Amino acid sequence: MGGTTAKACLIEDGQPLTAPEFEVARAYRFKKGSGLPVKVTVIELIEIGAGGGSVAWVDSLGLLKVGPKSAGAEPGPACYGRGGTEPTVTDADLILGYLDPNYFLGGRMRLDWSAAEAAVRRIADRLGLSVVEAAWGIHEVVTENMAAAARVHAVERGKDIRQFPLFAFGGAGPVHVYRLAQKLGLKRFICPPGAGATSALGLLVAPLAFDFVRSHYGRLDSLDWAVVNRILAEMEAEGRALLDRAGVPAGDVAVARSVDLRYSGQGHEVNVGLPDGELGEALVGEILRRFVAEYRRLYHRAGPEVPVEAITWRVKVSGPRPAIAPRRAGQRPGRVGQGTGRLRRARRRRRGRAVAYWATDAAGTRSQHRVEHCRAHRQWLYGIPPER
Repeated sequence: MGGTTAKACLIEDGQPLTAPEFEVARAYRFKKGSGLPVKVTVIELIEIGAGGGSVAWVDSLGLLKVGPKSAGAEPGPACYGRGGTEPTVTDADLILGYLDPNYFLGGRMRLDWSAAEAAVRRIADRLGLSVVEAAWGIHEVVTENMAAAARVHAVERGKDIRQFPLFAFGGAGPVHVYRLAQKLGLKRFICPPGAGATSALGLLVAPLAFDFVRSHYGRLDSLDWAVVNRILAEMEAEGRALLDRAGVPAGDVAVARSVDLRYSGQGHEVNVGLPDGELGEALVGEILRRFVAEYRRLYHRAGPEVPVEAITWRVKVSGPRPAIAPRRAGQRPGRVGQGTGRLRRARRRRRGRAVAYWATDAAGTRSQHRVEHCRAHRQWLYGIPPER
């Protein structure tokens, strides 16, 4: 979850699920089918307009909505102090106490709590809520939007999302992961260190790989296997040559071959891994067995008793994963880097529905934390006012 969008991907056995195509130039950014298909293998992601900069608004029916419009990086959320005035997810998270106004961007940026409060108050006044209740509503709506998208994504891939732990990264991912995991019924979630830079890290440590695709149509029971083997060999040779030029030793190259199959008359294919070695009539039974097993896994039913067609042949040639040795950087100044961010309650006093806490960090700095009860959601909401 970043500044403008939230993306989700299922990972099995350490491998992300992939798709044989993706869309470009969509007329509607988040509407599948409104763009131009490009037949290139990509990581299978679902994307919605839910990020830290997503703008909260009230529709004509008086319902609270979040996104897909975003404040972006410029001017950004109101709390950035760069001229933004619209209420965003980040503003709501700041009001709820999920963000430390004095330790944002590693302490290099201070957030404007008052500006966030003024922005969210526009929503609160429209809905007849307190500022904290409105902020909680924004937090809940955007989290539910992500949960709904993740459920659909898992179901479309034939997966039970409750069997997966949730890995939260991106600048806003860990902020919303707890409630998101609750909504999805997940038992575990993982927040990596440096979550905001995880995507960049992934780009650096991903193994070098090339995907090749060739179309050659035919029924499995009547294919010209000599042509198929030639096509597969040509793609593998091309990939090995590219990796050799990149300096990857031949012994470290991995090759994965697959084919897109479908029952005759269907409009969608199922990708199935191919056996190693030269293909021929003797392996047709094994290929069919793999296809039927994958089809049943995806759709939980057996297919019709009709011939099976091969549409597209694929070869992925990849090098080894780069060896990385993470090391702990020197401690940075600031209470988070030095582990001094733990707050302890010194005293509390009641103010109507709110409970005020005086907390002291390791440096002896005192700050007041207001805790307000939201009756509508039966939740305790934490608001941190700016330092006085």
